[in-house]
Amino acid sequence: MTRATTAGAGGRGVFGPDSILGVVDVQPTFMPGGELPVADGAAVVPVINRLLASRFACAFATQDWHPPGHGSFASAHPGRAPFDTIALAYGPQTLWPDHALAGSANAALHPDLDQRKLAAIIRKGSDPAIDSYSAFFENDHRTPTGLHGFLSERGVRHLFLAGLATDYCVAWSAADALRLGYAVTIIEDACRAIALALPGGGTTRDAARADLLAAGARFVRSGDL
Repeated sequence: MTRATTAGAGGRGVFGPDSILGVVDVQPTFMPGGELPVADGAAVVPVINRLLASRFACAFATQDWHPPGHGSFASAHPGRAPFDTIALAYGPQTLWPDHALAGSANAALHPDLDQRKLAAIIRKGSDPAIDSYSAFFENDHRTPTGLHGFLSERGVRHLFLAGLATDYCVAWSAADALRLGYAVTIIEDACRAIALALPGGGTTRDAARADLLAAGARFVRSGDL
């Protein structure tokens, strides 16, 4: 990876233009008090702000951005409850509480997030028929968000990912980035997980981490950068 010569703490520099920080779904809807809270989710904001201030010249952000009655909402399926799984046209779908309603205050980027270095904001999940976890594709794995084209035109080769949640939108974004040929580093202390229990034991966080390591992703702490 390329680094600029600007010195940071301990002599470390800012990552160069071939690297970018992806800030995934840092929205109040996923924070304590939101509609789909991730435990300790608000703790990612100061870590991300420190990284933006000292390590990255450029970043992008994603937002879940759902219309009312979205097909991923349990409320759209009578008799179903949040966290049930159903089959939709594009495959298995976890059902969620209504969240990230387009235009609502809780769907906005977190008000404490430093947005000055955000070069793009990718809104996903706006099609009422298809959920969208990944920053690159909707859950049909075919419909692009436009992020890959944006990054390719800028010459980005290495994605550093932070945000919510480690085992869903961060994980799916990382998996797609690896398939598209990017190097991927997940900054663990800048992420939090939903960590749903799996029938065979373990959690969705454990499974996502194992799958991503096997696919070639790296996991680091922010202090290691």
